[in-house]
Amino acid sequence: MSDKTETRRKLLMAALKRFAQKGYAATSVRDIITAARVSRPVLYYYFKSKADLYRALVTWAAEERLRLMREAASRATTLPGQLKELCATVFEFVQANRELMRVAFASALAAPGEVPREADCFEKGWQSFEFLRELLEKGRKSGELDSHYDSRELAMGFAGLMHMHVLLYLVRPEIMRLDRSTAETIVNLFLSGAASKPAGKSLKVKSKGNHQQPGLKLKPEFNQ
Repeated sequence: MSDKTETRRKLLMAALKRFAQKGYAATSVRDIITAARVSRPVLYYYFKSKADLYRALVTWAAEERLRLMREAASRATTLPGQLKELCATVFEFVQANRELMRVAFASALAAPGEVPREADCFEKGWQSFEFLRELLEKGRKSGELDSHYDSRELAMGFAGLMHMHVLLYLVRPEIMRLDRSTAETIVNLFLSGAASKPAGKSLKVKSKGNHQQPGLKLKPEFNQ
């Protein structure tokens, strides 16, 4: 890694940590350069402004997640397999980039002025949703999914299940486990539904260990 690349990375990581801890508006340029141990001119050599630095983080998060989702879907040939690979990969990305994902989610829900408008946080995140929608649209056309639902409704349903697990992990990681077993449970619930099934018809994956739902590791107070 070149010195320039390493300095840029240090600035991004320092900014990410401060944005995750204090928010964009409350983080100053001084906070960032102090954490990165560089001078103000060095920051402005790599980024035009604090907003430009923030935009670089949000852009990287959106583009990297979309790239990984595309790669994950290409590893399977059936829709259930593609969704399981995609969900498991998103979970891995979230766990490896927890602070980054906290910033990304907060940005999408931020009030006007809380984050720089030019960051286009919502628009960049929407690209991943559109990829999921296109994947499910192929499932509708192939007859794997109920054609009574349009692809956007289906994508909302699957993304909702997946993102609720992600949000709970970001807020309370001690009670939520993001792993392949959890991904399989989400996909099976989405594809087969929660209604009672005739014997032998359920797609539910058997959970290991106790009878808690895979992915949930509840503390005693949550079991009461």
